[in-house]
Amino acid sequence: MKSQKSAVRRGLTVSAAAMSALLLASCSAGQITQTSGQVAAVDGATASTENQEVTVQDVHVILDPATGDAALKFTATNQDPSHTEHTLQSAEVAGEQVNLGNVEPLGYNCTLVADSAEGLDSIPQADPDTACIQYVEASVENKDFAYGGNQEVVFNFDSGQITLDVTVSAPNLEAGNVDRGPETNISDKQQEEQGGGH
Repeated sequence: MKSQKSAVRRGLTVSAAAMSALLLASCSAGQITQTSGQVAAVDGATASTENQEVTVQDVHVILDPATGDAALKFTATNQDPSHTEHTLQSAEVAGEQVNLGNVEPLGYNCTLVADSAEGLDSIPQADPDTACIQYVEASVENKDFAYGGNQEVVFNFDSGQITLDVTVSAPNLEAGNVDRGPETNISDKQQEEQGGGH
């Protein structure tokens, strides 16, 4: 005949195992729920002129980690219901003029895409004969910008001004083409270039 103590122990062990399995399952389900809706850590800023005729979206100050070169990345769209053309006259980052080159007026529903030269080279570009999109290199002097910091950006359009605080970010890297080092968020090659190689 088995003792009651061993039966109680066996019952407690089975109960503890069942409770552990239940806790692990619920914990795992919670993790999936928490991460399923997550997005990138830094979204670009978005704003429009006071009259809502022109918007700027995905505004970042881009800082190249290898060269320290800075650029203003953004997409501007003319959404004026009167179908009037609008022109980006100038842009500034922390009081520094952005070099925009030759910017054409934006027709209704037309878009201006600005980025660094490397950023523009890395994205597929629409056919100018079938799409109303212009691409512009937008470099700016690096005034000791730091990743994760914010800088004031001012856009001057013929229809109004847009002022917003913008995050300083690294360029987006092409998925699958970056070897990450074991201790950092940068590649082994970049670690070696910065004197931190193995």
